[in-house]
Amino acid sequence: MGDIEARGSNDAPSSPAVLMAILPSKEFSTSKKGMLLTGEVVTSFIDFVCFAASSAAGFVTVPLIEFLGALFILFAYSTKFNERFKGFLWPLMDFLRCVTASIIYFIVSIIAISNYRDGASNAAGVFGFIATIIFALDFYKVFIELAEFLKQGGESREEATQEDKYSESDEDSD
Repeated sequence: MGDIEARGSNDAPSSPAVLMAILPSKEFSTSKKGMLLTGEVVTSFIDFVCFAASSAAGFVTVPLIEFLGALFILFAYSTKFNERFKGFLWPLMDFLRCVTASIIYFIVSIIAISNYRDGASNAAGVFGFIATIIFALDFYKVFIELAEFLKQGGESREEATQEDKYSESDEDSD
């Protein structure tokens, strides 16, 4: 009986191991991008709950879509999923997501606060303004990275340093 239990426990991964595989790494979570994405996920979820409980429930799709988008990007960056798919322009996708989210959150928050009088709608509007600020900070950070990327002629920092190494080795062989 002990052999069966021992074999069964070795076949299935333990729940803490599965949880650690899903959660972002500590180094990414403490980076600026990780903290911004975590803030986006948390504020979008809180805003979703507030809109669901308010009389402005028609706006519940905005925080839900932004929550799912931020959660996907958080997962992609924390597991380095974005490095495996080089065909997508991840910084540009992230930039467009953040710009549209901040604009839409700003508009919806103004509508929720000005047109609805219940407490949940006002809370949704306040958290929407907080989400607007977090998304705006994120798109500013991504914009700076995109500008640097475009100044380098469209090649990443790693590619540029590798090309520099190759050009130095070619000059040494002459």
